[in-house]
Amino acid sequence: MSATEAGFFGRLRSGLARSARRFSDGIAAIVTKRKLDDATLAELEELLIGADLGPAVARQITDGLRRSRFDQEVTAEEIRSALAQSIGEALRPVERPFAPDPAHRPFVVLVVGVNGSGKTTTIGKLAKFYGDQGKKVVIAAGDTFRAAAVEQLKIWGERAGAEVIARPAGADAAGLAFDALEAAKREGADLLLVDTAGRLHNKSNLMAELQKIQRVLARGDAGAPHAVLLVLDATVGQNAHAQLQTFRDMIGVTGLVMTKLDGTAKGGVLVALAGKYGLPVHFIGVGESAEDLRPFAAEDFAKSLVGLES
Repeated sequence: MSATEAGFFGRLRSGLARSARRFSDGIAAIVTKRKLDDATLAELEELLIGADLGPAVARQITDGLRRSRFDQEVTAEEIRSALAQSIGEALRPVERPFAPDPAHRPFVVLVVGVNGSGKTTTIGKLAKFYGDQGKKVVIAAGDTFRAAAVEQLKIWGERAGAEVIARPAGADAAGLAFDALEAAKREGADLLLVDTAGRLHNKSNLMAELQKIQRVLARGDAGAPHAVLLVLDATVGQNAHAQLQTFRDMIGVTGLVMTKLDGTAKGGVLVALAGKYGLPVHFIGVGESAEDLRPFAAEDFAKSLVGLES
């Protein structure tokens, strides 16, 4: 593990401390050097469901423990290790790095999510992440209803060395996205990140606007957008399911970014989403700085979630 990766693992473990305490305290209360019997497994299943892993994943994990350790004496540490292994196995299928295809220049990424999910900040961090790799990035400030979002992106754009295409408040978001695509083409950009408004409470208008943006981008590039990333706020817990379902049905989400894992005890919801939808989890965020958004690693997440050292 490199120094950068080790540093992020430390921040991830610290960020997931609330979720980890929920597991550790619960397991310690259930497992007191007794045999892993039906009653213990039932309590563990309830704990996992309560920690937002969802019934299907909770049953899958406890069934695995039943097959491997049933009627054996176990310690809380052994259960945590077994849980980390099971959670890691459940998450591994969605551990897929986000890899913009260099055959598409620019590679167009539509970024969606409800307001407050960390969507705009995530775009800024992605611009910095790829800018640091030598990629030329253009940002389309498509949330034209929130002046604060535009100003936020301009600040991130300066940090990342990325051009930000913006228009006056209330301007047509689809027209802005098209202009940004044309600008990104002219400048030979590697990546175009398109911010969008996030008014989930008005689904019909949101659907119409997002679909219009998709159609307009496709006019500029038949394959665009090449990726649709949904940004989810971990603190909303089970509500993340409804958000994912709505955006997936509306516009065909291709991958997930989970933010604000440092502000919640509900980090387990990522496991439930992985089990139910199987969409790639590309990035996770555990803080405000650019370094706090990193590619998702299933094993590191699983260990941090239950409070184990790397």
